[in-house]
Amino acid sequence: MSSQQGVKLQIESDHVVLDNGMLKLTISKPQGMVTGIQYNGVTNLLESRNDEIDRGYWDLVWSKTGSTGTKGSQERISGTSFSVIVENEEQVEVSFKRTWDPSLEGQLPSLIIDKRFIMLKNSSGFYSYGIFEHLAEWSPFNLPQVRIVFKLSKDKFHYMAVSDNRQRFMPLPDDRSEKRSKPLAYPEAVLLVNPVEPEFKGEVDDKYQYSCENKDLKVHGWICSDPAVGFWQITPSNEFRTGGLVKQNLTSHVGPINLAMFLSAHYAGDEMVLKLKPGEPWKKVLGPVFMYLNTTTDGGDPLSLWEDAKRQMAVEVQSWPYSFPASEDFPKAEQRGRISGRFLVHDWCVSETSIPGNGGYVGLAPPGEVGSWQIDGKGYQFWTQADEQGFFSIANVRPGEYNLYAYIPGFLGDYKFGSSVTIAPGSSMDMGDVVYEPPRHGPTLWEIGYPDRTASGFYVPDVDPKYINKLYVNHPDRFRQYGLWDRYTELYPDKDVVYTVGKSDWAKDWFYAHIPRFLPKQQKNEGRRICTDHVADQILRRQRWQYEQ
Repeated sequence: MSSQQGVKLQIESDHVVLDNGMLKLTISKPQGMVTGIQYNGVTNLLESRNDEIDRGYWDLVWSKTGSTGTKGSQERISGTSFSVIVENEEQVEVSFKRTWDPSLEGQLPSLIIDKRFIMLKNSSGFYSYGIFEHLAEWSPFNLPQVRIVFKLSKDKFHYMAVSDNRQRFMPLPDDRSEKRSKPLAYPEAVLLVNPVEPEFKGEVDDKYQYSCENKDLKVHGWICSDPAVGFWQITPSNEFRTGGLVKQNLTSHVGPINLAMFLSAHYAGDEMVLKLKPGEPWKKVLGPVFMYLNTTTDGGDPLSLWEDAKRQMAVEVQSWPYSFPASEDFPKAEQRGRISGRFLVHDWCVSETSIPGNGGYVGLAPPGEVGSWQIDGKGYQFWTQADEQGFFSIANVRPGEYNLYAYIPGFLGDYKFGSSVTIAPGSSMDMGDVVYEPPRHGPTLWEIGYPDRTASGFYVPDVDPKYINKLYVNHPDRFRQYGLWDRYTELYPDKDVVYTVGKSDWAKDWFYAHIPRFLPKQQKNEGRRICTDHVADQILRRQRWQYEQ
């Protein structure tokens, strides 16, 4: 599907319309809420029964300095001024901006937020990015979350895809109502007892079951079968996300809802919340991300739209950094730098000489302590994977000061290069050999597990049949089933697991998550709440227990 029409911008009293002949994007003015997406004969892919402010929007969660936890006040970011940044046949870029002054103290976080939307000629979709700025003289605050939300038509989009092996037909949002579901241990999880479609009866619906690591979270979305239409959110780079490659983020879930997560403290807690200090300026560009629309030709299988979305994702990744965003705060490829080197591991119990860090992850992140990249959200991060000989190259790095960090499956710990690294525009830096010496006090006598920062390999029990998600039956990610933390107490009702070195098998005998065993029945509810607050983080990390002589 293509069009030779140039991009047109229509400015109305309270809306603007971007039209390139393939789709029409309608945005409220000056608020910057996406109210309509017209494509392939469908008047609006969004849920038109929702209010205009509740269809497609940027939002954030913020809290006052000194507060703890990941919760706070939610702001659906609403612009107060509209401007046209670029307007020609090849491209339209528009801005919806809101400012801040001391009269808004306590009502809104002290941020200038500039929401941008871009449409290109002959492009089946649109881009969005945000420029967030906090001035040093303004009052500080905490920022646990920033995201983009799209609420699609519930009558049309019923099939969701997150990865090749994580896709399925989904329940309706109505199925989560009090009449059709039963609440479980936390609000996001419900048991479907009387769904509209009987096939979902007895299943658990929980948005956290569809989370994904940043490094794998490049495309996800929904498919409508009549007419065949796909709605996909493509994130071509991780540079602006919180927490590095292994941070888990939400994707899509029942609604049908599609999310682009930029800052998030999910699965980590308070230490991952972005906290600005008094007198600290901050500015960050979040995105751009691409909302891609596709359709089949000649009555093809609608589910084939997933394969096309993956192909488009590869195109977007190859095109990063984009050349078309007009903001000076988004550096183009020629304004960025490159760093390269060779990552080696020197573990004297494995080899007398250093060995190539084959498969190790090497990255640049803001200066900090060893492993501090895992909780950073203020700055940018750039990661790559070393090849078989340990060689690595990180291209398209924003100018600035960084530390070089690394970690490698099979070895404990994290690496940090001794001094900071300064990337200049257009620079190319060769670090030479970078040698990591894992922590060790003696030869390994025994170990439980293999350190690869995943939950795979340990014992994951079968889910209680009362709380099943059919997608995860006999699935590599079966640890995502609801309520597995209850199974630990069922398996070990009187005392914790005893692991016998040389006899026990960690794939069968070592529970995959560190779970508190429930106390007597009257305290079980409290115990469940503790579990659900912490289990998500624990099940996504794999521990290696090592005894050294």
